Amino acid sequence: MKSDGSDRAGGAVTVEIEDIAEPATFSRLPDAVAALWEALRVLPLGWTQYEAYRHFLGPGAVRRVEESIERDGELSLSFRLAGRLHLVRIAPADRAGPAGAVSARRDGRPGAG
Repeated sequence: MKSDGSDRAGGAVTVEIEDIAEPATFSRLPDAVAALWEALRVLPLGWTQYEAYRHFLGPGAVRRVEESIERDGELSLSFRLAGRLHLVRIAPADRAGPAGAVSARRDGRPGAG
């Protein structure tokens, strides 16, 4: 049976686009991924950034996000817009912190910030 993200995601997740969208919490990972993709796809990203985000967050991406959360404790990406980097995060709601905060990984190694 193919996962839709509701059985393995472990509950609510929080998404954020640093300096563009305030953190928002969703009860289901597929809903969070879809909302984040909808918010990012309308930004004036270059072709390469758009295609990279489509891969990570577009159709069929829930499994990749699940794997990242299981492995690293969150999915953390960045993009350049108007000359500055913006952090994009999806993290379990109980572990979400402010953008740029270093999160502890499930394997005990420090997360990238």
